[in-house]
Amino acid sequence: MIRVAPISPTALALVCLPLTLSAQTSQGGFETMAQPTEDQIECKAPRPPKDLDSFAYVRNGYREILRINAYKTAIQSEVCGCPFKEFDWSHVVRISEQYVTSENPKLPFDVIELRSQADGLEAEFLDFCGN
Repeated sequence: MIRVAPISPTALALVCLPLTLSAQTSQGGFETMAQPTEDQIECKAPRPPKDLDSFAYVRNGYREILRINAYKTAIQSEVCGCPFKEFDWSHVVRISEQYVTSENPKLPFDVIELRSQADGLEAEFLDFCGN
């Protein structure tokens, strides 16, 4: 006859905790089977493709330049909606020359300043569109 020592509730909870946590997160945040409706889809600036530049800092600068120009265009044309639906990365690269602040090819932009400018235009855009 094999005799098994009783397991304390604390020990049992510690053993079962990883199983409980993995069961809760295994669906990647799954909460509902309902598909998002059109108005639930968030309008965000797309991430630049990696082949646009090998340095993430430069790609982040391109993304902020895209945001700046998209919001400027939407505000000037008085059009609400997602301003990123029509964009062209080659255009962003061409106009990026006016945003260059350094001769260092790895740090050509002041991304913090670009982000601040884009955030300001986004706030103006949202205020104009009543969001």
